[in-house]
Amino acid sequence: MATTTPVHPVDEVPPVRQLAAFGLQHVLAMYAGAVAVPLIVGGAMKLSATDLAYLITADLLVCGIATLIQCIGFWRFGVRLPIMQGCTFAAVSPMVLIGTTGGGLPAIYGSVIVAGLAIVLLAPVFGKLLRFFPPLVTGTVILVIGISLLPVAGNWVAGGAGAEDFGEPKNIALAAFVLAVVLGVQRFAPVFLSRIAVLIGIVVGLAVAVPFGITDFGGVGDADWVGISTPFHFGAPTFEASAIISMLVVALVTMTETTGDFIAVGEMTGRKVEPRSLSDGLRADGLSTVLGGIFNTFPYTAYAQNVGLVGMTRVRSRWVVAAAGGILVLLGLLPKLGAVVAAIPAPVLGGAGLVMFGTVAASGLRTLAQVDFKGNNNLTVVAVSVAMGVLPVGVPTIYEKFPDWFQTVMNSGISAGCLTAIVLNLLFNHLPAKAGSTASAGSAGSTGSASEADGLPVGGGEQPVEKPREEIV
Repeated sequence: MATTTPVHPVDEVPPVRQLAAFGLQHVLAMYAGAVAVPLIVGGAMKLSATDLAYLITADLLVCGIATLIQCIGFWRFGVRLPIMQGCTFAAVSPMVLIGTTGGGLPAIYGSVIVAGLAIVLLAPVFGKLLRFFPPLVTGTVILVIGISLLPVAGNWVAGGAGAEDFGEPKNIALAAFVLAVVLGVQRFAPVFLSRIAVLIGIVVGLAVAVPFGITDFGGVGDADWVGISTPFHFGAPTFEASAIISMLVVALVTMTETTGDFIAVGEMTGRKVEPRSLSDGLRADGLSTVLGGIFNTFPYTAYAQNVGLVGMTRVRSRWVVAAAGGILVLLGLLPKLGAVVAAIPAPVLGGAGLVMFGTVAASGLRTLAQVDFKGNNNLTVVAVSVAMGVLPVGVPTIYEKFPDWFQTVMNSGISAGCLTAIVLNLLFNHLPAKAGSTASAGSAGSTGSASEADGLPVGGGEQPVEKPREEIV
């Protein structure tokens, strides 16, 4: 009898009904973050309401296309994992600076196109660096990603940064109610419903918010039914050296962040990221960024919000996130639908975000559970890396006296924590140990051959203190 090869959960195609529900859940999880970048940049440049609406619809359209490329893939483009794409916040400050100092949107888009091409060219190089991401580094990075996202959820819970009623008890009560609904559904509802607990929590929260006047659908009536983003709507791109240099720094930061997100999703779905698939995913990021520069939007990266949703729901199919990409394309072509989604109050998203972002941090702890912390310096690597990652999150102005390129790298808690973890892992676990140290005695043999009096393995030496990531199942 013929036997059929089992399909990996990442490649399973759920029924249409489930695809739509799971996909919409992913869209709601990332929508606020997706539209925030064009709102911030356009607001800083004092664009008209019409131009702001155009930026948002263009962003949603390219978000959807970028997500489809990443999840479905073609040739050597796309990691083919459940990865949601969106505008990176790492580019906000440089783009605001470029746009407000005379270059305008054409200079922004010129630098974005060049950065996208650079990412495509550098993708194979980053793919070869995967061996420097053992569980010690990846677990630390995933933990930092989750912790870095929690203040975002906190701002949503309080009503959204800059809101007039920020911190009002009604906002926090609504977020707590949504959180309770999500947890209740996940614990007591049937399996299918528990997997869309976030979607149910958002819908129920929205239903409660309407009679209390916490939401406003006024923007729905003003939105157009159909909107098409045309290439170079704001004029032909210009290529200014200073703008390009700053955006190339952003490209390196986003590649580092995206690598962490890919590895996190690979851990959650049981399909570990290999050097080739990492290169393919980063190459898709570069292509999407080029499309962003052409279609009047900004650089793209993997969205960590949705990484948490994958871990929480345990729905591992990439076709679910591809369906979310299709929904984003529709929202980009039908602005009135986008306005309906935009009317969801920030506290509703905050209640769901606490669960999702906390799940990312918990996944990092689960990865770190594979690491041996006895008799070596691994605890120091984690401690300092998490501290460096949390520093710009807790004190956002700490690096404001530093050069712009330094702020671009270090103001992102994710890139700061990731770079610190990589450097410290190399320092403590790959460089030769000090001459005469007990660790050097075991460097010629296996890591476990050298031991202290209590029998604990000693770190250091040329051998890493843990298996390379490729050997971990």
